[in-house]
Amino acid sequence: MAKKFWKRPLHEVTRRLALVAMGKEKAELVIRDAKLVNVCTAEIQEHIDVAVAEGRIALVGDAGHCIGPDTEVIDAKGQYIAPGFMDGHMHVESSMVTVSEFSRVAMPHGTTAIFMDPHEICNVFGKDGVRAMIEDSDHTPLKVVTTAPSCVPAVPGFEDTGASIDADDIREMLSWDEVLGLGEMMNYPGVIEGSLPVHAELAETLKADQVITGHYAADETGAGLNAYAAAGIRCCHEATDVNGVIQRMRLGVYSQIRHGSAWCDLPEIIHAIIDNKIDDRFVCLVTDDTHPENLVQDGHIDNVLRLAIREGLDPIKAIQFVTINTASCFRLDHELGSIAPSKCADIVFFDDLQDIRVTRTIIDGEVVAEDGKVVAEIGTPEYPEHFYHSIHVGGPVTESDFAVQAPVDKASDTEIGTRVIEIIPARAGTVETVISLPVKDGVVTADIAQDVMKMAVFERHHETGTKGIGFVKGFGIKKGAMAQTYSHDAHNLVVVGTCDADMKLAADTLTECGGGMCVVADGEVLAVVPLPIAGLLSDQRVEETARLIKKLDDAWKELGCTIVSPYMTMAILSLACIPELRLTNRGLVDCNNYRLVGLFDTDE
Repeated sequence: MAKKFWKRPLHEVTRRLALVAMGKEKAELVIRDAKLVNVCTAEIQEHIDVAVAEGRIALVGDAGHCIGPDTEVIDAKGQYIAPGFMDGHMHVESSMVTVSEFSRVAMPHGTTAIFMDPHEICNVFGKDGVRAMIEDSDHTPLKVVTTAPSCVPAVPGFEDTGASIDADDIREMLSWDEVLGLGEMMNYPGVIEGSLPVHAELAETLKADQVITGHYAADETGAGLNAYAAAGIRCCHEATDVNGVIQRMRLGVYSQIRHGSAWCDLPEIIHAIIDNKIDDRFVCLVTDDTHPENLVQDGHIDNVLRLAIREGLDPIKAIQFVTINTASCFRLDHELGSIAPSKCADIVFFDDLQDIRVTRTIIDGEVVAEDGKVVAEIGTPEYPEHFYHSIHVGGPVTESDFAVQAPVDKASDTEIGTRVIEIIPARAGTVETVISLPVKDGVVTADIAQDVMKMAVFERHHETGTKGIGFVKGFGIKKGAMAQTYSHDAHNLVVVGTCDADMKLAADTLTECGGGMCVVADGEVLAVVPLPIAGLLSDQRVEETARLIKKLDDAWKELGCTIVSPYMTMAILSLACIPELRLTNRGLVDCNNYRLVGLFDTDE
């Protein structure tokens, strides 16, 4: 399998590596006197040298005989070294910056490889979006392993996206050198119920002898989870309790324990490992979604490592979960994930095993970051011009677009039972609840007293003019409105608010700037984060994007919101592949039974 995730393929350099190990030829780089975190044996080895040639490791042990006059020597001075950290499931689009810009902030934190599923941009621009992000990755030494987006749209028939992906598209993308597997199969109902199009995608991946990554978002861990695993799914990041983690592992499915900016599952579910005497070879740590302000302030997968260790996880195990276990999950442990002869020389340095803070990052034998700064050259990507013009809502948005008419036989009532999406802070799931909302002049309104806002989703890809409208509870907002084109996975224009005029202003603000996120109140724009590339990515530095996100977060708080990453919670209000109730441009979706439902409790 000839994939472009290393400087030189092993078959080209075996002779050179052997001669360097014997000292007959000299290494290009030697690291001396390190404490090696040996993830192969789960031990710390003192006073270890590492010799590197052709971007790969030639020797681990005493490398004095590998040093020549031109060899670069790094004296570790007793620092710890470990394999480079790998994030086994993440979406670069969630960082809201380009791949190359993401790498600039992630590599100093020890990230040497990511397994990205670019299904966000794929929902907007299809295979062209995936290709654009892959070409972006050519500007950085970070190993960017891509999985082909599997669910575009995420839930066919219940939403409209900018593109669609089928088995033929999967076959084509799997032939690309940079693609190594199928992106998270979110349509788990389609898998377990035998959907022919879904299983056609799985079949193409298996025929190509590549990895299928999973997304089983149901609590049921009996027949359904077995059926899902039986279809060849290799890993899943959707366990939200201890039982879910363990049951996946028992079925030979890698359980990817997730901790990102909004989905904070780790503190609870890491105890599946800490509190049980079970083999943990099927555990990985992943971020899924990390926002720019968290990247700047906290780091990347190293932050997840530190959190797991603080919860009581053995540090060596934690490191295994982002190195050799991740490599094994993707069947790349012969290339990545350990400091051992023949493997890629992806190495991180740090001082404290209990509080891992990376001081140097090496990728393919080259120092790419040191003391918190990138020292490698990172180019500037060029996305196609039309990627900057992706907001097409089919005409001007008006205040009347947000009006919710009561049924004729209820128009004279003062209130009406209404299906409402109730959020769960810091969790991906929602709850369907029925709340009596006020009716004024035949129009159903938001109700601040009950913490209920109005919500609308406008199709923004093909100017169809379609929209869904409903209500959401749980943000704590007292006034104003918010809008986003960053809204998983269809990335249509989502607007929530308490006031129709402010909702219109929020929608107009984003259509004018090419997409992004904004907060308005009392006719004034309080904060806006322009994301002009596909309505998803900034073309600015991550620090600038983080600054704008901080201003956005402050604006949410100013309006009364107290939950973590509210814009991320808002971003999945239209994600119809996660229970229980969501709103897309086609209407309210019952995500337990996969059917469109009426807004009012009297509707069928």
